[in-house]
Amino acid sequence: MKPGDKVICIDASIDPEKAEEVKRDFEIWITKDKEYTIREILENNGIVPGVLLDEVHNFPKYFKLIDRFQEPAFALWRFRKLNYATASEAEEHEAELVEVEKPKKTLPNRNPEKF
Repeated sequence: MKPGDKVICIDASIDPEKAEEVKRDFEIWITKDKEYTIREILENNGIVPGVLLDEVHNFPKYFKLIDRFQEPAFALWRFRKLNYATASEAEEHEAELVEVEKPKKTLPNRNPEKF
């Protein structure tokens, strides 16, 4: 996955043991089966990749684990990439289409002298 990709949320569940932490860190949470657009992928110091979404913006927080302020990111495994063609991809495929001429139907040669 990369920024600009359309994704669908496949898991918006919250572990009951982490519910308070999630509530504290995220003003807005994701919704299962809703489509989103990846805004940015954060590597989080190699600990776990996180995703920021165009449709969801949360206030930056300090995260001790990565020792910095940043917008809380959603786990990458919560999403599946959608395979929608972009406008430029659609144009490329359209350019590949070629009109095929149908063979012209010809009538049998009729000689008027034979009638």
